Amino acid sequence: MRTMHKTLLCLMGLWLAWVSVLPPGGLAQPVADPREAAFVDSVLSLMTLEEKLGQLAQYRGRWSDTGPKVPEGGEAEIRAGRVGSFLGVYGAAYTREMQRLAVEESRLGIPLLFAHDVIHGFRTIFPVPLAEAATWDVTAVEEAARIAAVEATAHGLHWTFAPMVDVARDPRWGRIVEGSGEDPYLGAQMAAARVRGFQGADLRDPATMLACAKHFAAYGAAEGGRDYNIADLSERTLREIYLPPFQAAVEAGVETIMAAFNEVNGVPAHASTFLLDDVLRREWGFGGLVVSDYTGVLELIPHGVAADRAEAGRLALTAGVDVDMVSGIYVDDLPAEVRAGRLDEAVVDEAVRRVLRAKYRLGLFEDPYRYSDPAREQALTLTPAHRQAARAMAQKSLVLLKNEGGVLPLDRTVGTLAVIGPLADAPREMLGGWAAAGRAEDAVTILQGIREAVAPGTRILYAKGATIEGDDRSGFDEAVRVAREADAVVLVLGEHHDMSAEAHNRTSLDLPGVQRELAQAVHATGKPVVAVLIGGRPLSVTWLDAHVPAILMAWFPGVEAGHAVADVLFGDVSPSGKLPVTFPRTVGQVPIYYNHKNTGRPPDPNNKYTSKYIDVPWTPLYPFGHGLSYTTFAYANVRVDRPVIRAGETVTVSVDVTNTGDRTGDEVVQLYLRDEVASVTRPVKQLRGFERITLAPGQTKTVTFTLGPQDMTFYDQAMQPVIEPGFFTVYAGGSSENVIQTRFEVQ
Repeated sequence: MRTMHKTLLCLMGLWLAWVSVLPPGGLAQPVADPREAAFVDSVLSLMTLEEKLGQLAQYRGRWSDTGPKVPEGGEAEIRAGRVGSFLGVYGAAYTREMQRLAVEESRLGIPLLFAHDVIHGFRTIFPVPLAEAATWDVTAVEEAARIAAVEATAHGLHWTFAPMVDVARDPRWGRIVEGSGEDPYLGAQMAAARVRGFQGADLRDPATMLACAKHFAAYGAAEGGRDYNIADLSERTLREIYLPPFQAAVEAGVETIMAAFNEVNGVPAHASTFLLDDVLRREWGFGGLVVSDYTGVLELIPHGVAADRAEAGRLALTAGVDVDMVSGIYVDDLPAEVRAGRLDEAVVDEAVRRVLRAKYRLGLFEDPYRYSDPAREQALTLTPAHRQAARAMAQKSLVLLKNEGGVLPLDRTVGTLAVIGPLADAPREMLGGWAAAGRAEDAVTILQGIREAVAPGTRILYAKGATIEGDDRSGFDEAVRVAREADAVVLVLGEHHDMSAEAHNRTSLDLPGVQRELAQAVHATGKPVVAVLIGGRPLSVTWLDAHVPAILMAWFPGVEAGHAVADVLFGDVSPSGKLPVTFPRTVGQVPIYYNHKNTGRPPDPNNKYTSKYIDVPWTPLYPFGHGLSYTTFAYANVRVDRPVIRAGETVTVSVDVTNTGDRTGDEVVQLYLRDEVASVTRPVKQLRGFERITLAPGQTKTVTFTLGPQDMTFYDQAMQPVIEPGFFTVYAGGSSENVIQTRFEVQ
């Protein structure tokens, strides 16, 4: 063992010599880097078959009295070289000790990877990803991922299973909360931003970590909004709607991809050579590693494409799944398959190369302990600067859905303010799902934020009113009593964090339990009511929309929830969030999304035989891109620099935006495009650009966008990308519906 370990140390010395001549960012070079390839092949040549397959095994940690630890027997597996990475194990001192076992007590001394689901912050919890998408602020989203990486890596982590980039058109699906909503363009921008944030400019920086775009692919298209279900869709829809955010992540340099639980058109993603090899590696040139989802390899058996563990392992590894998360199939069942000739060892070798490359690029062969510094862990966790960034992000993510009569902002000197609802004083619920190492005691509740924000003479009354779920109405009387005593009411309603997450799908989008009845009872007092909605999906709140003058969608706002909500309620900050997903009137409209096709009989209220409903309008309650401000904006003079262009050329679109209100505010200017006539049907609109701007009262700004060939390209009947001659309509405005338009021609 000592001889082999010394050999690897010599290779490390060669690696250090190579590093000394690398340019900045050199470790993020393409796979073709000969120095990287030479080092990886040198390590691979020393490995036994069992050690190779050990690098492809990832095991889940366990929770102990002192925090996350490797599973029972994990230390022995490390020493035996039967594990390459761990899931959910972190802590600077503990990961240092486990790394020591790997480097000093295993035969080859290959360092470990420690991975965790760092989705929207590590200890400083930011708004959930769907809420971050509501900011339409790519820079802020990148910064949030950067802060998450700084904190997570300080706790010994190398790898996060984020960003989730699944497009979701079905709000029944619980995991819609983890993504960026229904639009592939917005999703692509957010995917790239998060990859840049997690991975930084140079993976040798110990404050960076491997990002993982998931779930590849079309997981958000699961039938019935049910997690793990099948996705049956055309290749056109796959390529135009569900793949673009993944391709954007690959182009941004994402180092890892996670396969999806679902099947796509009859083939489980974990066994899909079309997805993992044809598209991901051959078309897009992805050179990083692919990891399974939790027991995803094992699940090829119930999917019905593998008869046993060995066959499941062969299918997955051959298709391109490099790392087997949790099930242990690769390390336990595949050695015999290789020796029996049923699995080519060259397939194993290529997967091992990808794992070793990831460790090489992180600098773990140079210094395996660079991510395990207790002093750094203490200094960089939940800092005031991190909390301030979380507060700013939460402010931008809040979407003002309605503000009839200018009820908001509230006067902080109001005599008595009632705060009512099961989510008003619920710290854990502010964090949302997948809160990593977040703690409820770190979170500022909405009640706390309001108490800190009001003037000294203002009296705050609080009543829970009801539970989030169930039919207990015993708190109604108290809620009505405090409402009657107040001058205004803030009513905080919605979902708890476990209602919007993995395996938490709903058949109803209504407020759960008796919360609507609570709202009706409070409304009946005649007092001005502001509804604050907590949740991770669009909710069908038609009664609130019809009766409550002001509605603020707060999502799960994170650790600074209460402060951010109070900042907006009392007007310190003007709301600027825009919906990244359509809000239906009722679940019966699902799926409903802005970039739909026109059909041969588009909805016409004067014609019965058109595409609509007989019991509700076909239109959404709130459209994609919607969001109000405390000021108003007017759009005028949308124009193109050239009315006619040739295919392959660009066109510049400009629009004048004026703040027509009496206070400074932020607006998200949105640009949409429609191909008017094509050889295949095209969406009525497609988002093709957006920009956040700040305008003072009366100020006008000209916002300019450039539309290039990629914006006009689609797949023709032969599934080849083309730009066809004809007219394109351009729309600019503050939402997908509130737009003005012009057109240009492609010849």
